[in-house]
Amino acid sequence: MGRVVGEFGLDHVTVMAAPSPNDIAIAPLVLESTLPPQFAREFDKHQFLRYCPILPKFSNSVLPQTWHLGQSGPTASFDCPQKMYDLMSRYDLLMGAIFPMTSIDSGRYFLRYDGKRSPLHQVEMNELGMISLHAFDVFDRMRRSEIAVPNVLSARELEVLRWTAQGKTSVEIGQILSLSDHTVNAYMTNAIKKLDCVNRTQLVAKAIRLKLIN
Repeated sequence: MGRVVGEFGLDHVTVMAAPSPNDIAIAPLVLESTLPPQFAREFDKHQFLRYCPILPKFSNSVLPQTWHLGQSGPTASFDCPQKMYDLMSRYDLLMGAIFPMTSIDSGRYFLRYDGKRSPLHQVEMNELGMISLHAFDVFDRMRRSEIAVPNVLSARELEVLRWTAQGKTSVEIGQILSLSDHTVNAYMTNAIKKLDCVNRTQLVAKAIRLKLIN
């Protein structure tokens, strides 16, 4: 997605849960983002989520929404507090687009894009919308698989996996744990199947991403 953002002349992409009317902070809603963390902290310090002029439009429509900041201050299309305008300008978030998404379990999410280029043309919006649908589908499948993972590996499988992540072979792990290399391989095979991987390299990478190992 970082490459896609660059190809469209944008700077940032964010995956976030759609806010409810009671939400006052954006940081807890952000799942993945290239935006600077400091931006979210400053945004939430002033509870600017309450004043965002884009979000209310989603209550009546599921169509993508775009915005563009004026050169000298808030505009009719982005009517926000002056301090919110100043914050977004300071981080070069001068334009953007939000694509609403619905997960297979009916959760509502947004893919948000920010940058400092001229407004997106309709052809670009259509293309970015198709890419966003595909990207969110991949993200949603990963999200749902991760929810089901936490307790899926046994203590022994995790132990073997930790040593594998440190570059140990099955023979070396067997010596460390007083197991045969055949038994070590059996634990690895079980872990690979449980995490839906194809080899040890993918298994280690996925286990790290899922925070099963450090």
